[in-house]
Amino acid sequence: MQSAITLKAIVQPGGKIEINDDQLLPGHTVDVIVLLPENRIMGSHSIIQVLKDSPGHLLFQTVEDVDAAVREERDDWEN
Repeated sequence: MQSAITLKAIVQPGGKIEINDDQLLPGHTVDVIVLLPENRIMGSHSIIQVLKDSPGHLLFQTVEDVDAAVREERDDWEN
């Protein structure tokens, strides 16, 4: 019969996870399954939709729109 251990872990920098449990015997092979929280998984949103929905609406329709936005930012910096 296969046994299972359910633990919570905090992901460390570099995506590292450390698992400590007395039931884990040195030298034994185990399978590790990582379940991500559902709210952290992006749905089928395209990058275009993300940009449209972002604060400041960072999606420009034309090159002229980009130039106008850059000019406006530069003018704001000078004031």
